[in-house]
Amino acid sequence: MFPLLGMLAGVLAGLLGIGGGLVLVAALAWLLPLQGVPVDLAMHAALATSMASIVFTALSSARSHHRRGSVLWPTVRWMLPGLLVGGWLGSRFAVGLEGIVLRWIVALYCLLAGAQMAFGGTRADGGRDIVPTGLPMTAAGTGIGALSAVVGIGGGSMTVPLLVWRGVRPVRAVGTSSACGVAIAVGSVVGYALNAPPGGLPQGAVGYVYLPAAIGVAITSVLAAPWGTRLAHAISGPALRRVFAVFLVGVGLSLVLQG
Repeated sequence: MFPLLGMLAGVLAGLLGIGGGLVLVAALAWLLPLQGVPVDLAMHAALATSMASIVFTALSSARSHHRRGSVLWPTVRWMLPGLLVGGWLGSRFAVGLEGIVLRWIVALYCLLAGAQMAFGGTRADGGRDIVPTGLPMTAAGTGIGALSAVVGIGGGSMTVPLLVWRGVRPVRAVGTSSACGVAIAVGSVVGYALNAPPGGLPQGAVGYVYLPAAIGVAITSVLAAPWGTRLAHAISGPALRRVFAVFLVGVGLSLVLQG
């Protein structure tokens, strides 16, 4: 089951720049109790395990997008410090919340982000390649990293709309988001791994990270990410936004039904 989830996460990472985190969190919250993870810790473990797999998924996706010239590395460099610090702070905050609270936070976030992508506007770029940089991008990275850690994602559902709003073409926003997702995941995993209660999870867990699931997802997601990248370059910008919106709303509703 975990390798199948990884394939889906990899395709979504390349297609939408999200690392597949949202669908992973929803699926892992249901599957991990079957592996011996206590129900009251399942949501925390799902978030942490999702972030651990995203490290590798986002790396594969970013590499594929880089080959196609769709990663804005100056933007990534400005956002990097904020993404790392924000990911760590967000994970520290999340471990102090109850599982049901985290579930509703993730569900509400999915619905709001989907609505934003469906109905939000974009700036016209006049045909230019806009490359957002500066301290505002670092500050934005901190907020994106923190919230991403709380909901277990690579930040694409925030980074992509931000970059599109700043005038970046959607396909380049997706590629840049994939690279940003690596930093978010690294910062988050450190926080989740170091702040779990002792003895709360079954053998094979490091902190809140359940390694068998993380490894199973990561292996196939890395292989599948280039497929999503090819799809992203074949779909128009408006269509990509609609795909993103429908996906987010669907995941949010699934979490509500699970709750």
